[in-house]
Amino acid sequence: QVQLVESGGGLVQPGGSLRLSCAASGSIFSINAMGWYRQAPGKQRELVARITSGSTNYADSVKGRFTIFRNNTKNTVYLQMNSLKPEDTAVYYCNAAVVTTTRASFDSWGQGTQVTVSS
Repeated sequence: QVQLVESGGGLVQPGGSLRLSCAASGSIFSINAMGWYRQAPGKQRELVARITSGSTNYADSVKGRFTIFRNNTKNTVYLQMNSLKPEDTAVYYCNAAVVTTTRASFDSWGQGTQVTVSS
């Protein structure tokens, strides 16, 4: 019913920048929160950044380097990543807390996009 499609991952050198995008589509009534998570090899998935109608929050490891913002009219969330470090290498997943047109609520996930920071 709801699909999240991510784009913008890739290979970048340390100190570089990338912008991730995630577009939600389908039977959407509203989206309460959107966020980005990441999972590095051998590690658990962790929250990177999250945005609601009134606030944003970030993992300590990305504060000051990453910025999350959204376009509500397009049901799209972005993650601007600056000053990238090798430890930012991971698969990045988009998440959305969706209310469907039938008023069902659930968490929707994207398929993931690889970000590799390496020289």
